[in-house]
Amino acid sequence: MTNLLQEPKPRTRRGRGAPGRLGAAVLAVGLLMTAFNLRIGVASISPVLSDIQADLGLSEVVVSLLTTIPVVAFGAFAFVAPALSRRLGLHRLLGATMIALAAGIALRLQPGLASLFIGTVVIGASIAIANVVMPAAIKRDFSHRVGLMTGLYSTALSAGAALASGATVPLLSAVGGGWRPTLALWSIPALVAFLVLLPQLRRTPVRDPRTHAVADAPSDAGEPSVRALTRDPVAIAVTALMGLQSMSYYAALTWVPTLLQDAGTDAHTAGWMLSYSAFPAIAASLVTPALARRARPTWFPVAVAVVLTGAAFVGLAAAPTSAVYVWMTMLGLGQGASLSLSLTYIVRRSPDARHTGHVSMMAQGFGYLLAGLGPIGLGALHTATRGWSVPLMALIGLLVLQMWAGALASRERHVLAGQKPATGR
Repeated sequence: MTNLLQEPKPRTRRGRGAPGRLGAAVLAVGLLMTAFNLRIGVASISPVLSDIQADLGLSEVVVSLLTTIPVVAFGAFAFVAPALSRRLGLHRLLGATMIALAAGIALRLQPGLASLFIGTVVIGASIAIANVVMPAAIKRDFSHRVGLMTGLYSTALSAGAALASGATVPLLSAVGGGWRPTLALWSIPALVAFLVLLPQLRRTPVRDPRTHAVADAPSDAGEPSVRALTRDPVAIAVTALMGLQSMSYYAALTWVPTLLQDAGTDAHTAGWMLSYSAFPAIAASLVTPALARRARPTWFPVAVAVVLTGAAFVGLAAAPTSAVYVWMTMLGLGQGASLSLSLTYIVRRSPDARHTGHVSMMAQGFGYLLAGLGPIGLGALHTATRGWSVPLMALIGLLVLQMWAGALASRERHVLAGQKPATGR
């Protein structure tokens, strides 16, 4: 599998319209707009799960598939991103994912259960590929601003989730109460991202006269062994952290609005509270990478994130409505910091760009496959126990494993340390 973060080789000739400062600024906006869309297709579902369940007569386990399927797709389709990036190039592939994402979201407008689930698969596949390609594009185009762009990347993810979670219920009223047209409206931001990227996509790619490779397609020369990475304790720890924090995030994203409604909160307020939690998440995403670089012991930021998330789950189990702003603030801070740490360790535990691409693919591929168990598992526990205390305690138990994985991932060492560079799979 090709490495997505391979540094570009020197070009022998320039393509049409090579970007200057303005072009670089437009490209940065396009990449961040793309990142902004990478949670909307999932986050917009959660506030209307009850409407979908009532309208289609679905069980809690079946309706939870609407948020589980995309997360599983994040993992499954991550492994096809390298081949596609080699064929299309990084920027054109990102543009294609935005078109596919808009189409998948719009497909939910069609009547019938099949279109809803097919659209959900398309959404998950599009986001999965963009998830893997985004770090590569940032590394390639903004190698001198990787830290800043990574922080803005994770912030854009949280901002998209916040808007989708908070605005879906108000949009529901604006379009006459139909959940299908409400969800279809969220295809618009993906189309906007494509339009912002369009100047970059229209630029004729430079091809190597010998290989005919697309200019911004990553090289597979000198890539590390995938088999060796799957046996490396550092890579495993980074992958486990990504998977466990994602499992917690998507389980909460799916079911916290329903939990609050079951406790007596109206649908509008429940959706707003989930949206509100993204604001502290944005703040945590921005500052965590810098704090983690200076923190001693290195596991301290991981512990803070875990404690905040655990306290939020305890509060939601014991008194979900009496101090809901406190619980959702803690949840946002904890989950925002956890996501930012996961993305940061993918880069920092890799000795060079060649390794970073494969660590990213491994962490997001296997990590999201693990995370897909969260929403459906929480829904099954809720159905079995007819309450939210046991499901929330299960999430707290997973935080213990997250702490362990994060502590290992935080150690200042590289994947495959001491091993000779290897190629192959």
